[in-house]
Amino acid sequence: MRKIVILIVLSIVFIGCNKVEGEGGTSSITGKLIVNDLNGLGNLQATFPGADEDVFIVYGKDNTTYNDKVSTSYDGTYRFDNLTEGSYKLFSYSKCDTCASGNIEVLVDVVISAKKQVVEAADIVIIK
Repeated sequence: MRKIVILIVLSIVFIGCNKVEGEGGTSSITGKLIVNDLNGLGNLQATFPGADEDVFIVYGKDNTTYNDKVSTSYDGTYRFDNLTEGSYKLFSYSKCDTCASGNIEVLVDVVISAKKQVVEAADIVIIK
C-alpha cells in the first residue's frame, strides 16, 4: 500500500513540474506596433508608432482567449516579461471596413526557445 501512495505522490510531483507556456519564466517578448493611417479612399496618408494601443498575448497554440495585455509606449513599443519557453501569439485590433465588428485581429506568432531569452517579435501593423 505504501508503494502505491509513493507512486501517486511522485506522479503528481512530475505532472506538476511540467511547465507550459505562460508566466513564471525568465524570458521576455518585445515588439513595436505601427499604425497606418488611411484616407477615405483607402490610400495611405501616414505611418507612425502606435502610442497607447493594446497588445494582447495568448499562451500556447491551442488557447482561444487572451491571457494578458499591455499598452504600448509613446513610441509604439511593448514588452511581456516573466515568460516560460513555448509558443505565443500576440495581437492587436485593426480597422476593417468589411468585418461585422469593424475590427480584425492582426496576429504575430512568437516562439521562446530558451530561458533568459528576449525575443523581438515582428512589427504589428494596424490600420486606423
